[in-house]
Amino acid sequence: MEHNKFYKIQMFYSKYQIFLFIVPALIYYIIFRYKPLYFIQIAFKDFRITRTLENSPWVGFDHFVTLFHSTDFQQALLNTLIISFYKILFGFPAPILLALMLNGLKNAIFKRVSQSILYLPHFISWSVLGGIIYGLLSVHDGLVNEIVKWFGHEPIYFMGNKEYFRGILVASEVWKTMGWGTILYLAALTRIDVSLYEAARVDGASRSQQLWHITLPGISTTIVVLFIIQVGHLLDVGFEQILVMSNPMVINVADIIDTYVFRVGLQEGKHSLATAAGLFKTLVAAILVYSADRLAKVIGQRGII
Repeated sequence: MEHNKFYKIQMFYSKYQIFLFIVPALIYYIIFRYKPLYFIQIAFKDFRITRTLENSPWVGFDHFVTLFHSTDFQQALLNTLIISFYKILFGFPAPILLALMLNGLKNAIFKRVSQSILYLPHFISWSVLGGIIYGLLSVHDGLVNEIVKWFGHEPIYFMGNKEYFRGILVASEVWKTMGWGTILYLAALTRIDVSLYEAARVDGASRSQQLWHITLPGISTTIVVLFIIQVGHLLDVGFEQILVMSNPMVINVADIIDTYVFRVGLQEGKHSLATAAGLFKTLVAAILVYSADRLAKVIGQRGII
């Protein structure tokens, strides 16, 4: 036992330069991830900015009761779930399909150029992209409404219409993230043994059969892992995007938990209520990640993936 302990200490000192690379990451997580956990108690206290946290009286779960009885929070939670469901439904399969199409390209130069163009939207901030979308959908001189008028219809105020706003949010999110999301899937596709495709072609398998029986099983692990991560961010539906693109005309369908926390905590000064909402969101995300992980393991044990 002592020998193993001495060996581990000796190995650490012999390779201490490698461990030094971990130090900046540890410092970051301690300062910005673990230290703020101390302030979670704000959700259980009657906190005021004029007094210290230690001198604030405990109120237990009173803020959570107020939160769940708030119609504004209920609407924000419902909007969050609806928008997140749409983003998973349309946004999660999009990188997979795009990666499969890119992987099927034979021309290497065209493939690299296409990848570079598809990656570009990821690096555009939502403040810039929001302006572009507003310009395209403008009632007066927007490209989309010019096409609408060309077909003989009246221009539509897309950004102020509740029926269109969620669709615009989802479509812009998919367009922005789809190209960047293909990176991991393309990397997973390169690990598939080429000889499997050759054997399948010899046996007379069509391209669709090769896709279903070789390609998709080959990247199934990557799909499951990324799906678990996506489920963990179920309540993260894009604070910056909605803050930039929403307006009072669509606030009933655009207000989400993050914007609710921003409004209640910073604009109205109700720090305890905002912390309670943020803590609720974190707990739900943890439960969802655990549930998705357990579901993936059950499915894997049954041989489905």
